[in-house]
Amino acid sequence: MAEIKLSESRDLTRIERIGAHSHIRGLGLDSALEPRAVSEGMVGQASARKAAGVILQMIKEGKIAGRAVLLAGQPGTGKTAIAMGIAKSLGQETPFAMLAGSELFSLEMSKTEALMQAFRKAIGVRIKEETEVIEGEVVEIQIDRPAASGAASKTGKLTLKTTEMETVYDLGAKMIEALGKEKIQSGDVIAIDKASGKITKLGRSFARSRDYDAMGPQTKFVQCPDGELQKRKEVVHSVTLHEIDVINSRTQGFLALFTGDTGEIRTEVREQIDTKVAEWREEGKAEIVPGVLFIDEVHMLDIECFSFLNRALENEMAPILVVATNRGITNIRGTNYKSPHGIPIDLLDRLLIISTQPYTEDEIHKILGIRCQEEDVEMSEDAKVLLTKIGVEASLRYAIQLITAAALACQKRKGKLVEMEDISRVYQLFLDLKRSTQYLMEYQNQYMFNEMPTREGDEDEAIAMHS
Repeated sequence: MAEIKLSESRDLTRIERIGAHSHIRGLGLDSALEPRAVSEGMVGQASARKAAGVILQMIKEGKIAGRAVLLAGQPGTGKTAIAMGIAKSLGQETPFAMLAGSELFSLEMSKTEALMQAFRKAIGVRIKEETEVIEGEVVEIQIDRPAASGAASKTGKLTLKTTEMETVYDLGAKMIEALGKEKIQSGDVIAIDKASGKITKLGRSFARSRDYDAMGPQTKFVQCPDGELQKRKEVVHSVTLHEIDVINSRTQGFLALFTGDTGEIRTEVREQIDTKVAEWREEGKAEIVPGVLFIDEVHMLDIECFSFLNRALENEMAPILVVATNRGITNIRGTNYKSPHGIPIDLLDRLLIISTQPYTEDEIHKILGIRCQEEDVEMSEDAKVLLTKIGVEASLRYAIQLITAAALACQKRKGKLVEMEDISRVYQLFLDLKRSTQYLMEYQNQYMFNEMPTREGDEDEAIAMHS
């Protein structure tokens, strides 16, 4: 079988933006998995958060795989917030893949392939690798430059030391270039990977700390390494199965991950990779990290997707599936049959169901306070009380959207604190669902396509206007 290639995963700096759930930092539970009243951006939903905490603990301990959890509740009751809380609590090491049910129907590949790719994104592989490293403090770098520019290439010598020994290494042109790139000088503590020749600057030796005036304040000082210069180190690479699939199914390798041109991946490639990963597990070179796949708006999936999920959950390398829906008893997409949450009964039977309850007035007040902090808006207590009433009568989402709009209205009148007048101004400018529906009921006849029952006189009038 062809050698399977791997790519080292790296963290890219993400630009932080204020999103709908950017205030969520975790599930807000204590060590006994009891929910705190207000913690880590979470408010209320005590029983749902506690249930999610139990699931989270089981995921961390690796005790469950191929299980599925359903978050069910009315719109605006914090289902996605709980899923985001689980993701944040798991940390960077555990893969968390997110998908909206409607996304599957807009992709160029088949629905089942898109679901399979999402499943593979949620399964991590930690590959352990032993590498030989030369680690020491640079004593001296000598570079012999040829007299004529086009003649022989540069050669040189590098003297490295630890607390116990000192060795001189001969340098080739590539190593000299690498040392120049990293701006290595005597007194630096460096590590050289023997296999790849990569040079890493670990810091400056404490012995050179008296030269501090000649350096910037960001200079990092480290101890001179002890023991032998040549050491064996264990390096752990964290990748997902999907990344390995893409790297081995495309000619351009890992570049396909950046272009997004993954396309459909053949079953044979996946089977080969699964076999190789199983071998690595037996040899102790790798371990599987089952992550979490979160599918929002799961009612948007059709009967084929639900059948696929049923089978995929039985696979030994399945992640934890978390799905969310705000539907009651409705049609299963692709059939004429009705079912709770629009999910077939056989799949519902496999799900652990966590229900979310509507927020109380006090909880809405606390959530709005957290959002004001997140959006950096200073608001008077009276304005918060008014906004809370709007949240109770209209919806929490509508009230949250008024925060930034009210801050802009306050800015326009050159105020520093958002007052009640700013809230009432934006409340008049932007309609909520109830007022918008009421407006449509009143002026329905003036709209082009209107399916509400009307009086006969109105119909004649409409026909006359069209003719």
